[in-house]
Amino acid sequence: MFLKKSIAIVILTFFGISNSFSQEKFTISGTIKDAKSNETLIGVNVFIAQIRASVTTNEYGFYSLTIPKGDYTLQISYVGFQTFEENISLNENKKMNISLSESSQQLSEIVVTETKKATNTRAAEMSVNKLSIATIKKMPVVLGEVDVLKSLLLLPGVTNAGEGASGFNVRGGGADQNLILLDEAIIFNSSHLFGFFSVFNPDAIKDLKLYKGGIPARFGGRASSVLEIYQKDGNSNKFSMNGGIGLISSRILAEGPIVKEKGSFLVGGRASYAHLFLKLSEKQKNNTAYFYDLNTKLSYKVSDNNNLYLSGYFGRDVFGIGKQFVNTYGNSTLNLRWNHLFNEKLFSNLSLIYSDYYYGLNIDSVGFNWDSGIKNYNIKYDFKNYVSDKLKINFGVNAIYYDFNPGTLTPSKPGSGINFDQLDRKYAFEPSLYFDVDHKILENLTIAYGLRSSMFYRLGKSTINIYENDQPVTYDSDLKIYQKATPIGTKLYGKGDAIKTFENLEPRFSASYSFTDDKSVKISYNRMTQYLQLLSNTSSPTPLDVWTPSDNFINPQIADQVAAGYFVNFSDDKYSIEVESFYKKIKNRIDYIDGANLIANKAIEQVILNGEMRSYGLELLLRKNKGDLSGWISYTLSKSEQRTPGRNANEIGINNGNWYNSAYDKLHNLAVTSSYQLNDKWSFGANFILQTGQPTTYPNGQYTYLGLNIPSYGLRNENRLPVFHHLDISATLSSRKNKNRKWQSEWVFGIYNIYNRKNAASINFQQNIDSGNNEAVKTSIFGIVPSATYNFKF
Repeated sequence: MFLKKSIAIVILTFFGISNSFSQEKFTISGTIKDAKSNETLIGVNVFIAQIRASVTTNEYGFYSLTIPKGDYTLQISYVGFQTFEENISLNENKKMNISLSESSQQLSEIVVTETKKATNTRAAEMSVNKLSIATIKKMPVVLGEVDVLKSLLLLPGVTNAGEGASGFNVRGGGADQNLILLDEAIIFNSSHLFGFFSVFNPDAIKDLKLYKGGIPARFGGRASSVLEIYQKDGNSNKFSMNGGIGLISSRILAEGPIVKEKGSFLVGGRASYAHLFLKLSEKQKNNTAYFYDLNTKLSYKVSDNNNLYLSGYFGRDVFGIGKQFVNTYGNSTLNLRWNHLFNEKLFSNLSLIYSDYYYGLNIDSVGFNWDSGIKNYNIKYDFKNYVSDKLKINFGVNAIYYDFNPGTLTPSKPGSGINFDQLDRKYAFEPSLYFDVDHKILENLTIAYGLRSSMFYRLGKSTINIYENDQPVTYDSDLKIYQKATPIGTKLYGKGDAIKTFENLEPRFSASYSFTDDKSVKISYNRMTQYLQLLSNTSSPTPLDVWTPSDNFINPQIADQVAAGYFVNFSDDKYSIEVESFYKKIKNRIDYIDGANLIANKAIEQVILNGEMRSYGLELLLRKNKGDLSGWISYTLSKSEQRTPGRNANEIGINNGNWYNSAYDKLHNLAVTSSYQLNDKWSFGANFILQTGQPTTYPNGQYTYLGLNIPSYGLRNENRLPVFHHLDISATLSSRKNKNRKWQSEWVFGIYNIYNRKNAASINFQQNIDSGNNEAVKTSIFGIVPSATYNFKF
């Protein structure tokens, strides 16, 4: 209680700091938008050259800069737009809302140059990657489907479990350790068609940012990374449409004003139709596999100081084998936000958020339906105080209520013999409060520090098993194996009763020291606590994976990460180099006993042990920022390991208690991406990826039992799949731009895996019918995959 009061006092102190500054300082503030669409722009750099004061726009395009009275030159720059300059005389608080024009257009104001993409060496922010949608759309992708998540795999420290795998892994962490936010709503499954595509329609996305380390205190709930994605607001100047037609899916997006320059709408849809080709095959005509999703957003400017936003997402995947097996899963989100500007320095955002991940299964041959999922109701109130050009403070509160449905079994037809069954529903409440400070201590030293206080309440109504010595997993010292324990009783908790309570402090710190305008070193530390656990013993998440809260037997994961890096721009910002090293350690990473069954398990604690995880590595990113040829080379040398030692001296633990390669360990990870603008009509792109093979466990022998050869296995993940690599190319043919022509279009041609590398998605072992011996069988998903997509806008 004392700590919470202390934090509240600190926040209130920050709230009033601005009153203590000299009256000879004034504030320039406003909103920066795209002149063409009136869309607010995130991360725009606002710079006063004379005193080297700067600030960037927040997630809603707002900026505020408090500086001494005087005459200045205001510079505003943003990637893809012309830099704006204007001389200002600051002798009172001034509000300036500014519209930027794209780099291909001419501004009426003074034009300096096109915005640079060079690294911000002075900001304390590190281990953060930003990608523009324009850059992502130039990348070659499988089947021509532009994919936000696949583009992240070209960044240092980011991998996945292979072709067609769901999710992504950051710095050796699991895919479940990534917090994925779409307009602030939590996305629990980010993939369509079991990992071939992501749920994010690129036409509807405005901005994305991946935090791998140095994570601000406003984020919590995951142990590895944060992927923050914002949808477009919608064009409030005029109606427009854009879309694309590909080999397996098509998309369309419409946006326009509700009230010109005040209110706008956006609605986008996407659907696949590859399953229609199955109808051409007699064997496959009754099978289906498709996805669809819908993005929506309404924006309205109530007044100069108040804005309202209502955004939503709905997506579903359907996979069926005739009428005998039908699998349906997907996300639904809804977010109502209110932006309020208290004064020229204090900005706030209040959000009411709903998120739902659903998984359904119908097996007609057996006669049952299976439904499971997780819902959450989230309220958050964030403030940002632009105290001065040297001090900015974020603070806020957040509260999330979770409703877990591990599984509901119902009969699908009379006489099936299936009875209704409901696995114990689980409930939890996660409140938190935080503050973040961005502080420029000296001209060449900037620090960012903050603290998050998070609580977690595992709530009833639930029936909890009671075990001898509170151990749901027992150990057989003779056989040296872990086994399920038998409950000695149960305890019923009523609705709303607190079954287990956790409280954690999560400090955050980062600093940047600049030697010159072009060279700096940075360090960071963050602690993250993850109270939700994904029950999965595969290397890649599947739709059937079930989320569960921390409780009496499953402890929250606690991750500590430190990082240090060197950042430099050279050759007039034409090139940038970023070098980072990191070390991350995670306590209470769940592990599974051998033979663990996770599906429809009513006592999941009987197959789970709390272990630990660590990862460390070196990341290198070399970027070419300017010219017709641009792109980057990223390389990561890293190690990711897991260990579950014995709980006492009599137990040897899993894998003999030794560290073993986690499912996400990739020693080497090289990615090269480039784009070349030949002329106004033609541009080209290429990607090359090379990674160490995925850890796996092969048989190390076999024995005969009842006439069958049974494989035996050694230590966990001591083997690997073959090295993974492929080269992809693309060519884009654009129509010549004509101001008088509304319809603009382009053709995108691509070849994925141009040299036909047969990468192993898995290697399984089966008994050869002729020899009786076990033999390896490699499964590959893709060979050469050509694609063609027609994109349009008007």
